[in-house]
Amino acid sequence: MADLEVYKNLSPEKVERCMSVMQSGTQMIKLKRGSKGLVRLFYLDEHRTRLRWRPSRKSEKAKILIDSIYKVTEGRQSEIFHRQAEGNFDPSCCFTIYHGNHMESLDLITSNPEEARTWITGLKYLMAGISDEDSLAKRQRTHDQWVKQTFEEADKNGDGLLNIEEIHQLMHKLNVNLPRRKVRQMFQEADTDENQGTLTFEEFCVFYKMMSLRRDLYLLLLSYSDKKDHLTVEELAQFLKVEQKMNNVTTDYCLDIIKKFEVSEENKVKNVLGIEGFTNFMRSPACDIFNPLHHEVYQDMDQPLCNYYIASSHNTYLTGDQLLSQSKVDMYARVLQEGCRCVEVDCWDGPDGEPVVHHGYTLTSKILFRDVVETINKHAFVKNEFPVILSIENHCSLQQQRKIAQYLKGIFRDKLDLSSIDTGECKQLPSPQSLKGKILVKGKKLPYHLGDDAEEGEVSDEDSADEIEDECKFKLHYNNGTTEHQVESFIKKKLESLLKESQIRDKEDPDSFTVRALLKATHEGLNAHLKQSPDVKESGKKSHGRSLMTNFGKHKKTTKSRSKSYSTDDEEDTQQNTVKEGGQLYRLGRRRKTMKLCRELSDLVVYTNSVAAQDIVDDGTTGNVLSFSETRAHQVVQQKSEQFMIYNQKQLTRIYPSAYRIDSSNFNPLPYWNAGCQLVALNYQSEGRMMQLNRAKFKTNGNCGYVLKPQQMCKGTFNPFSGDPLPANPKKQLILKVISGQQLPKPPDSMFGDRGEIIDPFVEVEIIGLPVDCCKDQTRVVDDNGFNPVWEETLTFTVHMPEIALVRFLVWDHDPIGRDFVGQRTVTFSSLVPGYRHVYLEGLTEASIFVHITINEIYGKWSPLILNPSYTILHFLGATKNRQLQGLKGLFNKNPRHSSAENNSHYVRKRSIGDRILRRTASAPAKGRKKSKMGFQEMVEIKDSVSEATRDQDGVLRRTTRSLQARPVSMPVDRNLLGALSLPVSETAKDTEGKENSLVQI
Repeated sequence: MADLEVYKNLSPEKVERCMSVMQSGTQMIKLKRGSKGLVRLFYLDEHRTRLRWRPSRKSEKAKILIDSIYKVTEGRQSEIFHRQAEGNFDPSCCFTIYHGNHMESLDLITSNPEEARTWITGLKYLMAGISDEDSLAKRQRTHDQWVKQTFEEADKNGDGLLNIEEIHQLMHKLNVNLPRRKVRQMFQEADTDENQGTLTFEEFCVFYKMMSLRRDLYLLLLSYSDKKDHLTVEELAQFLKVEQKMNNVTTDYCLDIIKKFEVSEENKVKNVLGIEGFTNFMRSPACDIFNPLHHEVYQDMDQPLCNYYIASSHNTYLTGDQLLSQSKVDMYARVLQEGCRCVEVDCWDGPDGEPVVHHGYTLTSKILFRDVVETINKHAFVKNEFPVILSIENHCSLQQQRKIAQYLKGIFRDKLDLSSIDTGECKQLPSPQSLKGKILVKGKKLPYHLGDDAEEGEVSDEDSADEIEDECKFKLHYNNGTTEHQVESFIKKKLESLLKESQIRDKEDPDSFTVRALLKATHEGLNAHLKQSPDVKESGKKSHGRSLMTNFGKHKKTTKSRSKSYSTDDEEDTQQNTVKEGGQLYRLGRRRKTMKLCRELSDLVVYTNSVAAQDIVDDGTTGNVLSFSETRAHQVVQQKSEQFMIYNQKQLTRIYPSAYRIDSSNFNPLPYWNAGCQLVALNYQSEGRMMQLNRAKFKTNGNCGYVLKPQQMCKGTFNPFSGDPLPANPKKQLILKVISGQQLPKPPDSMFGDRGEIIDPFVEVEIIGLPVDCCKDQTRVVDDNGFNPVWEETLTFTVHMPEIALVRFLVWDHDPIGRDFVGQRTVTFSSLVPGYRHVYLEGLTEASIFVHITINEIYGKWSPLILNPSYTILHFLGATKNRQLQGLKGLFNKNPRHSSAENNSHYVRKRSIGDRILRRTASAPAKGRKKSKMGFQEMVEIKDSVSEATRDQDGVLRRTTRSLQARPVSMPVDRNLLGALSLPVSETAKDTEGKENSLVQI
């Protein structure tokens, strides 16, 4: 960040003075919402990575990672400071630390201005250092910090030494299941000083290295070093060329690797890479699964905007749910720096003629429109210069609309000037390259027939804020005995308890606690509150004196689901007549709403004119943006996917979450990406599977927020639901060997925490893309080992459209009690790199899985038998193709009983809390499944290959079996993988039949 640049060049004396004060600790007042403040001792830990305080009921959780700090502001700028109007606090003693995904604020007051200045300077210096690190330096720093922190947490009595009992406890915490005799032997080898029986930190590092010796990497090194314990420059070059598929490997490049990663000075002098240096190299970003070249923009950026997926945010200003959460301008800064290029601004009339931003008809807090625009202007192009689309949802009067236009022009200035942009001969949309540094205003535009002299006019008023039914809008009315604070407090407590209950589910379970159930429960709770309150009149009349609110969450029951329609029959032409589709309410015969729009605001809209579906006229004009709620878009994708794809070749489409997702949950973006929709808007404040997919999608191409759609989506068309959507195109075959895992922690929400059993991990790999490509497969379970489990299993996938496919790696604990999700990492198929690679799990410091990747290009209906025997025979016999396709189409089926819960937020899957807690992963293989010892020729399973493929509850194809390829004893290099499979099919089947019982069906 630009304002941190100055802090990188502070004098060493000043830096050390700040660090000394911060590590010694400073007593400060911590302001909290609704309280007068708490006096606490705040200090920087010795590694300068965490801000801690004491006393605290949170104990170990009372910390803020320096990495997670977004910004530090001076003075009384935060909302909590503003609410403390009566406090006599000197602004020069106040500062605020914003941190975490939800922009939580830590508001602090020091006893004098000098202390505040010291902390602000020190924190910004640390933030500047982190922002300047390259990926290798960061990986090394986080590793060193992790080892130090692990040592300190194991040192229970705080004497700086670890005895053998503390080591045994640490082994259990790290999921290491070694015999006590072996642990004692390593302990004694590391304990070299005079103080026998304990390990210092330096001795612990030696012990940890012994414990962490990677057998898989050691065997790999031996296979390329002619069984020596090191690699020469020539051997290293051979490894990089043959296994890692690297081109232009030079002697200087290999020498540079030795210089960077080798630990032994003796080896450096000899220009050889020992096992420790080789391990460091293999765990570095250079051997990450993600292509390092894709950290930069590498795609063609000169095509029209409609040819790109564009990272888009919904209700960008919100920090939490859609009803009660805080609105913060800093959310715009955060999502823009994360790579988002389309942000949403809901504008409403505010006091004193100043338009405000908030979620209409709810109790979310309000922020000034002017502050939002200033924040966007400051942060829009810090990370990249590609254009930002400002999606304006306008609910303002003409007077305040003019104020909006003034702020946009006055603050953005030449960023709004699009007069010099060349649209080409065909009047197509401009390219991201030509729009660098520009801000596009997406909003309503006055009809062309009005003429340029009209100062205002009528436009349709159709947007996300109006999707919510009137019965579900907050319209507050109070009695004398009821205050706004009481209303907010009651609703907030009720909603928080419901949201907390909704989180009692597996993190990978797409069935989020449905929004309709939340509305229903909230409504029931409010009714109960109304009946109990002595201050509330129980009159059924709609009067101004009615307490709290009008009917919130009133739903009419219907016995049969019907399609959404806009009937004009007299019987149905009523504002109150509703029909239910899969639990979703729709208004029948709704009259088109209109609103007044001023000329000044209309003129700012150039290439991004918001239109409703019924307003589209095929007159050859460009620049229309069609907006759909997820529910309406779901129907269009199902019924008219190919026509939708053709429309998206010329214009932009924006898909936004249903207004009934009051918990800010996210829908599955895949079906809309598959239809070529560009602006699939998600709630960035809600972490989970959908945001992980979105993050993976846009991380490629330098995380610039623009990803080129496949060429087949930009010209011509195809049916995304087809069993073979692109028959003329070659397919990609992914052969993925899952070799081992490293330092896999216990599940993050394990009810037993570190005291729980050592985990029994397995790896699941999911391909996410076109329906025909969606499938999952997994390894066997390794019992009682999360530190260094070894699977050595091969999974094989065929992908029809790799350009849009995502590969998702998940680690699960097979323990049936408690939470079993350990971690995940999702990568675009196009960003995978071949060879031996580490897959670091997102958000976990050291946890990774080690894999080998081979990608082949295959033609025709099946792949060569030698590479994928199971897949080939399955298709050769015509086994299950049609049934698989029918199952996959369930992802988009209109019937909620068969559709994916990710796509149908209204479907309620009834499950008791006991079921949720005791639930095993649907994909978990039988624990302790024995690994087959068959040779390659014996691996083809005819009987199981032709059995019906199963579809899990997500509607995703789950392989019933696969070809488990045994590895030779000299793992990890499978020299024999490409050896001849010479046995005829019938003979192979005969061999396999007798061994059928040794394989467990997944």
